[in-house]
Amino acid sequence: MDDGVIQWLIEGDASIQYQAFRDLRNEDRADLQLRIPHVGWGKLYMDCQMENGHWGKSFYQPKWTSTHYTLMDLRNLEMPPEVQSIREVISKIAKEERGQDGGIHPAGSVNLSDVCINGMFLNYASYFKSEPSDLQPAVDFILSQKMADGGFNCRLNRSGAVHSSLHTTLCVMEGICAYLSRQYLYRIQELSRSLETCVEFLLQHRLYQSDRSGEIIHPAFLRLAFPGRWRYDILRALDCLRFAGFPKDARMNPALDQVEKRRRKDGRWTCSKHPGQTHFEMESGRQPSRWNTLRALRVLNFYGR
Repeated sequence: MDDGVIQWLIEGDASIQYQAFRDLRNEDRADLQLRIPHVGWGKLYMDCQMENGHWGKSFYQPKWTSTHYTLMDLRNLEMPPEVQSIREVISKIAKEERGQDGGIHPAGSVNLSDVCINGMFLNYASYFKSEPSDLQPAVDFILSQKMADGGFNCRLNRSGAVHSSLHTTLCVMEGICAYLSRQYLYRIQELSRSLETCVEFLLQHRLYQSDRSGEIIHPAFLRLAFPGRWRYDILRALDCLRFAGFPKDARMNPALDQVEKRRRKDGRWTCSKHPGQTHFEMESGRQPSRWNTLRALRVLNFYGR
């Protein structure tokens, strides 16, 4: 691995430094993680938190400055999970945004919960070590939405769906992975089995290809974006598989090839952006991206590339 690229990574934000040392140099630098709330991007996010604990206008609006998406950003930065103001607002969400079906609602005017949002909620709520009782209704709702093909689709309970969505399936996978990594116990066998069937659903599509024709399902799946928001792409999927510890499968090779193909001559990757309102821009889409370079290197390293 290129030492110059790794050195460039550890010259970045504290969140990048922490993950680069851990994932590329196998060094657990807890001191760097503790700096994240106080410097750089982590401090900028925390400075935007309002007195009521929330960000943006509401739990889910506007994209991407709402509480929901800000919490996803903080989880991706790997903010120390003990930050009290974050834990408190997640506990409020678990109680105040819960619908009659047990899931977390995108808005008070919506009657049915969205399983994609609940996968993301389970992700950050588990990462920040929420109380088990705050997570159990979301777990119940997520498992109630599992589809026969092994994945998930947020349209199932609202307008009907006959085939799982890669977007939704990945959001749920990330949530299950975070939940299992924190060693919660409620319904873990069912969640573990669901994670396995979700992985198989992705692999049946070689992470971005039609299982019938082999054609690219959507060109956006090959655009490597960060933050990923709710949208699917192959690098986000591969990074989730790495985090979960799933071994290499030959059906990953086309996606791994696509990631390698996007590497610049200087050994770095650029980054796509999903349009929308943000608190601030962590990186420019026109310059090499530390986030994508970090994520691509740890994926390729884990899968022997």
